Amino acid sequence: QVQLVESGGGLVQAGGSLRLSCAASRRIFAGSSMGWYRQAPGKQRELVARIISSNANYAGSVEGRFTISRDIAKNTVYLQMNNLKPEDTAVYYCNSWPPLSVYWGQGTQVTVSS
Repeated sequence: QVQLVESGGGLVQAGGSLRLSCAASRRIFAGSSMGWYRQAPGKQRELVARIISSNANYAGSVEGRFTISRDIAKNTVYLQMNNLKPEDTAVYYCNSWPPLSVYWGQGTQVTVSS
């Protein structure tokens, strides 16, 4: 059974940093393009970063502040988030790119206070 487990969220002040982790089952991780997504209250889920092979792409709102990376040996994808802003508050999810409905997990809450 495929599982994606996100962790690392929390409450942080504006300007702070967090590192999110996504542990994936080997079957979907090996060779797959992966992405980090977020959903803020009242808004649609959006892609914030994706990694395709060794190439990373970012949404304009997080460019220069967030970094996506992967550790294939650990089957883990990371999202380093620096200089966090209140508008980054959301539940963060990882999934493949493009996303598959069966892979959505519980996500991890990130709350940035001003």
